[in-house]
Amino acid sequence: MKITGPFLFILATLMIDAIGIGIVFPIMPDLMARVGAGSTAEGALWGGIMMSAYAAAMFLCGPVIGSLSDAYGRRPILIAALVTLTVDYVIMAMAETYWVLLVGRVIAGMAGATYITATAYISDIAKPEERGAAFGMIGAAFGIGFVFGPALGGLASGWHITAPFWIAALLSAVNVAFGIFALPESLKPANRRPFGRRDLNPFGSIIRAFSVAGMAVPLICIFVFELANMVYATLWAFWGREVFGWDGFTIGLSLSAYGILIAVVQAGILPQLTRRLGDYRTLWIAMVAALIGFAGFGFAGSVWVVAVVLPIASLADMAPPLLTAFAANRVGEDQQGLVQGVIASLASVAAVVAPLFLTSVFERFSDPEGLYLPGAPFLAAGLLTASILPLVLLLRPKKP
Repeated sequence: MKITGPFLFILATLMIDAIGIGIVFPIMPDLMARVGAGSTAEGALWGGIMMSAYAAAMFLCGPVIGSLSDAYGRRPILIAALVTLTVDYVIMAMAETYWVLLVGRVIAGMAGATYITATAYISDIAKPEERGAAFGMIGAAFGIGFVFGPALGGLASGWHITAPFWIAALLSAVNVAFGIFALPESLKPANRRPFGRRDLNPFGSIIRAFSVAGMAVPLICIFVFELANMVYATLWAFWGREVFGWDGFTIGLSLSAYGILIAVVQAGILPQLTRRLGDYRTLWIAMVAALIGFAGFGFAGSVWVVAVVLPIASLADMAPPLLTAFAANRVGEDQQGLVQGVIASLASVAAVVAPLFLTSVFERFSDPEGLYLPGAPFLAAGLLTASILPLVLLLRPKKP
């Protein structure tokens, strides 16, 4: 697709937002210890509860946010979300107890419109056949953000444990300023729809989305894949600490390396593969890469194994934008915000369930006195991914 100013602005906004998110990941084990966690496994469980609270808030608000952007435009909703995220990072920086951190995560979840509205914005300006690659560029922007975010977080934690939060707040504030002065509205008045009482019900929005012909399969695939893929965000730092003894700086470097690979995959490899092979065949490459990645990390006992598996696992990140494109191409222009909100809500449900489930598995298999297999959560994620392969077959395009 043609790279326009608004498209570049959205990518820049998402990249800065990803830096703000990724900057916190390396300090999670130390942050949980700061507020009272007694062990790595206990810290992982506490961190999982925080992630679940964030996801639950996003689930309840996601479809509402998406529908509001369908009614009133993308620009005001996006700016309001960025303001709320700025406030959230300040709360996290000033928190001295676990409960304040938890409240901060709930507020952030309520404002989880950045990604939802941004993807709807891209749907507004991209042609249907270009959306797979366009959504891939969103992943690339996040990937670049995760290159700088974790590395910056690892370095900033050397100054003070709360320094990454203050940096994230500053970056979010910059996002707000950019949005106010540089972001045009993408949704034409003719393509807007009224916001009604039924839009306040996240369950009703999900049911309506599933009732659209052909939508159930991609939505189920998105949900299960996100459920499995949450193992990285939930446990990478704790797994690295437990298996290899990594400190915050090393964890940040490993996440930055993963971010570089994702950026290369989303911005370079994904567009080339979809152009030559189509969305469907490219999706299968992503699914196979995901299975290899989960199995590799599940049994990894040496750093060299991680180095070998990481590039393969990064190819799996082609799946979410491709599945999103399959879903987006099944609805009209006046329902793109709804669909993106529902997709975000399903990802949020996955993010509620996954941390609680995966951290429990990690705690169970990190006990030296029992069956010691800290990579067990990755193996569980692999089984989940394998379960949707029959559904992926149903996405095969029909011959004309």
